[in-house]
Order: sequence, then C-alpha cells, then structure tokens
Amino acid sequence: MNSTATKTLPEPAGLTAPARMRQLADLGGPRGWPIVGNALQIQRERVHQDMEGWCREHGPYFVVRFGRRKVLVVADHEASNLVLKARPHDFRRSTRLSEAAASLGMALGLFMAEGERWHHQRRMVMASFAPQRIRSYFPSMLNVAQRLHDRWLQAAHQQQTIDLQADLMRYTVDAITGLAFGHDVNSLQAEGDIIQRHLDAIFPALFKRILTVFPIWKLVKLPSDRRLEHSVAEINKAIDGFIADARERMRLDPTRRAEPPNLLEAFIAAAETADSGVNDADVKGNVITMLLAGEDTTANTLAWLTYLLHHNPSVLKRAREEVQAIAPRGLPDFTPDSLAKMDYLEACANEAMRLKPVAPFLPVQSLRDTVVHDIAVPKGTLVWNVMRHDSVSEQHLSDPQAFKPERWLDESTCPAKHLSMPFGSGPRICPGRYLALLEIKMAMAMLLSHFDIVSVDTPDGLAARELMAFTMGPDGLTLKLRPKAAC
Repeated sequence: MNSTATKTLPEPAGLTAPARMRQLADLGGPRGWPIVGNALQIQRERVHQDMEGWCREHGPYFVVRFGRRKVLVVADHEASNLVLKARPHDFRRSTRLSEAAASLGMALGLFMAEGERWHHQRRMVMASFAPQRIRSYFPSMLNVAQRLHDRWLQAAHQQQTIDLQADLMRYTVDAITGLAFGHDVNSLQAEGDIIQRHLDAIFPALFKRILTVFPIWKLVKLPSDRRLEHSVAEINKAIDGFIADARERMRLDPTRRAEPPNLLEAFIAAAETADSGVNDADVKGNVITMLLAGEDTTANTLAWLTYLLHHNPSVLKRAREEVQAIAPRGLPDFTPDSLAKMDYLEACANEAMRLKPVAPFLPVQSLRDTVVHDIAVPKGTLVWNVMRHDSVSEQHLSDPQAFKPERWLDESTCPAKHLSMPFGSGPRICPGRYLALLEIKMAMAMLLSHFDIVSVDTPDGLAARELMAFTMGPDGLTLKLRPKAAC
C-alpha cells in the first residue's frame, strides 16, 4: 500500500501531493437517500459493523454522507496510523463531539482539548500516568481487586448469576477514583452508588447526540433529557466534592504539593504553577474524562477477555497455569513485578483488544486542506478511520478471526502490533494505557487464581452481540463462578 498517507498542502518543507490525486467526488460509496444521505441506513448501536460491511463492499477508501456532510472513510491501517500521527496540527477530534459534550454541560479535559490547551494538559496528564507513577498506585489497586474477589466469592458460594459488565465497571470506577482522586467510592460494596448509576448514563447519551442528524433536544426536552441533565448535575457535584477534598488535604499538608500522592492533587498542583497553562476548569474536565474513560473502556475489554477465554479452553488453561506458576497464592502474591512477568496473560489482553476493540473507529476532522493516501481532503472534512479492518483481515494475518494470544509473544515478528491500535496512535495515544493494562491483568489474574468459570452467558444464548455506545462492549453478559479449593 502507499505509505504516503497524509501530506499537508501546501507546505514550505517541500511536501507535494501525489501525481494523480483523487477528489472526494471521485470516490464510490453506499448510495444514500435525499437530504439525510446514509444517516438512516446505519443503526447507532452497530454503526461500527455497518461501516465495516461497507468497507468490504467498497474498499478501504470511500465516502458516506450524514445529511449534507461528506465523510471520508479510511480502512487502511497505514493511512489511519499516519492520519492519527498528524494530530493535533493537521487533524482534530470532530466538532460534533465538542458540541454534543457542551449540550450536556460537560467539559472533557484532554480528551477534547485542541491546540495549545492540548499541549499544556497533555504534559500534566502524561506525567501523572508515567509507568513509575503507576507502580505507586499498586496497593490501592490491589485493595480494589480484593473487593472484587470478595464480591464474586459471595456470589459463587450462593450460586448467584453475576452481571459481568456491571461488576467490572464497579471495579474500574473504584480503581480510578481511589488512585486518581484519593477518594474511596467503594461501589463494589455499596449497592446503587451515585457515581456508578450516573456515569452509566453519560457515554450512551453523548454517543447518541454525536450521531443524531436532527438535534431534537434543542427544541424540546423529553423526560430522558431531563434524567440525563440530573445525572450530569450529580456527576459535577461529586467531582466538585473530590476537588474540594483534595484542596483541603493539600492545605493541611503542604508537602502533598511537592509529592502529590494521586492524580487529582498532581493536577491541582500543576494548575497552581505559574505559566502552567492549566486552570481549574481543565482540572475538572480531566477528572470527568478519567471517570468516564477509566470506567467504560477497561471494563468492556475485561468483559470481552472473560468471554473469549471461556470459549477457548486451551487458552484459558495456559493462562491459568502461567498465573498459578508466578503467583501460586493468588492475590497475596500479586506485585508489580509478578504481574509484569505474566506475558501470556498480557498477550491474551492484546488479542482480545485486536478482535474486540472498544474503539473500533476513530473519527477526526481536518484542520486544513490535506491529502490522505492519494485523496484530496478539504479543510473541515470528517475522516472516519475504521480501526478493525486490516487487523482481522487474511491479507495481513493468518487465521485472523481466531483468538490466538501466542501471536503476540514475539513482538519483533508480530504483525498484529502494527495492525491493532486499541489505544490510538501518534501524539494523542491514550495516556492511560499502562494503567488500563495493569487493571486488566490484575482483575483477570485474580479471576484465574481464585475461581473456575462455570459459564459466561448471553441474553439469547447465541454468540455475544457487539453493542456500540461510545465504546464497544458485549451486550448483557452474565457470569457464573465456582470457588477454587484454596478459596
């Protein structure tokens, strides 16, 4: 494939367009309807699969229309990688995202920041997510994993069916609030926790507003809109409480400014530093982002991984044997070093993210006239990067639909690592990827150490259905466990 995927026109550095350049009008694509284009030909909850189906029909480059807006769809991993690496100067997140977030009365910090605001916030957030800093969070994370173990042990003894994703979201919320904000929410031991209930309403509503052609909520507020406003208000209230508590801790103990023990206090210290370029609104926006992103993405990946392991017994057996060899007592043997040695378990996580990425597409918007592959892209064009196309294609991988973690064990010869980009790519790659992987390995190692998986069931007894609601997760998985003898 042509690796000259993204070139800015014109540029004094001498970059030039391909000799034969196509226009958007030259590209094929699904035939649309008058006025609405292709908008009514997709289902919101499976838009990623609709786009992937069109890729198989129309190739790696084609155009769809949402209303009057033309969207360039790119399903070439090399081109998408270069597009993502061209952020934040040539491309930005879609303005529809910022408009939808604003309509909910929410700021999403680094996730939506652009230009100089992005540079300032990125520096602050990346320092807080550095691998050495993540190790200092380990005791807090281990405590949360113990709570998940206790909750599942009780369910196993009582032969109860576990709502898998709901429990995993409790786990990730507790982990992120504890280590990031110094606040012990403990939703794993409290039914109906306010944060948990209201967080679950935000992402689906945000996703719905991004893809809605006609914003009805601007004209009339339905009962669902009022419930959503209430959830947003409660989330903002809780976050204001986190920030106020953190400021009080820092006032009582000034040493916390020099050595912040959690992400929130690090953000506050950064915001109070001269010329930081970060203010209180940025702090709040990044708290919201971490709560939302830290809950949904990791929990859905864990749910998919549990499902895939259960349906691949030989892989499950090998993963369990590795965990038991490295940490024979389970949780008491978990350390940063012991989890780091679980290479096969990490390969299982990477393979799950290849097959079931929680972000199967990444749309960006061009900031100026540019070129993608051999296609002229005018300023303001939405480029819809289909991230799960080449990564499950026989053209690039052998047996691509199979769950084979061993393909990740030799990264020097692993083509999958160039095809699968679950955390994005380029300067805007997810800053929390090390934390997410640690959370995934800890929860899964706990499960394999202390329980046998009796069943992982779907609502209809068929294969797990993919459900898109800002992130992509399985629909309604339930889990039944049996305690191992040592439990």
